[in-house]
Amino acid sequence: MSLHARCQKIEILIVDVDGVLTDGSIVYTDRGAESKAFHVRDGSGLKVWMMSGRKAAVLTGRESAVVDRRAAELGLTRVIQGAKDKVAAFASLLAEQNLRACQAAYMGDDLPDLPVLECCGLAVAVADACPEARAQAHYVTRLAGGRGAVRETIELVLRAQGLWQEAVARFVDSSL
Repeated sequence: MSLHARCQKIEILIVDVDGVLTDGSIVYTDRGAESKAFHVRDGSGLKVWMMSGRKAAVLTGRESAVVDRRAAELGLTRVIQGAKDKVAAFASLLAEQNLRACQAAYMGDDLPDLPVLECCGLAVAVADACPEARAQAHYVTRLAGGRGAVRETIELVLRAQGLWQEAVARFVDSSL
């Protein structure tokens, strides 16, 4: 199946955090607090995505309060953290949303993401993903994780669906 055909079926975008929404760095302060840096265009891209009527979710094996905070800022209501079995969490998320795997895009960067990349409709690896994730992907972004790769993927899918310009206009109108 062509990349364009895969993109046309996508209704939900599910993203890993470390290495996808962030550059993969995990920073601890002297007091033990964790910090992460998120790219602003990934955030605005997710807002455009959801304004276009699409669903979005976070699926990560780690747990961090910072992820909950960023998700809340973006209006992401489905955040799965601490997933030891990402495929089971993926399947549960799809069942909750009444969607099939072919309607899901998943973005990953490392070995724990391989099982989900294998079973989703559109497997996306960020440019700096491990070789195994890039080999499994239907699409490898030009941009690295935490550097706009999520936004790049959103544009790719919405353009394939003929929805990008309309979604941008809706986003701009809502910002006025």
